[in-house]
Amino acid sequence: MEILGMNKIISPVIAMITPGIITLLMENRRLSLEEASEILYNSQLYKNLEDEETKVWRLGYPLLFDLLLEELETGNISWPEEQI
Repeated sequence: MEILGMNKIISPVIAMITPGIITLLMENRRLSLEEASEILYNSQLYKNLEDEETKVWRLGYPLLFDLLLEELETGNISWPEEQI
């Protein structure tokens, strides 16, 4: 089953992970839900989440949030060794 979200079809696993990332982004950057969602959905991290072959979702949302912050600050993501 897939769920429609932000004009995209997303898997239930991604639908369970993204709220945690968005919440952390809102709390840490003092953003609105709309702003935080836009940042996540336009990120390279989210593109990797959408790609089932990467299995990035297995990292869990706290680590994914840290990786998103890294992407926002540096423009790059340093994936953990097991993800490469």
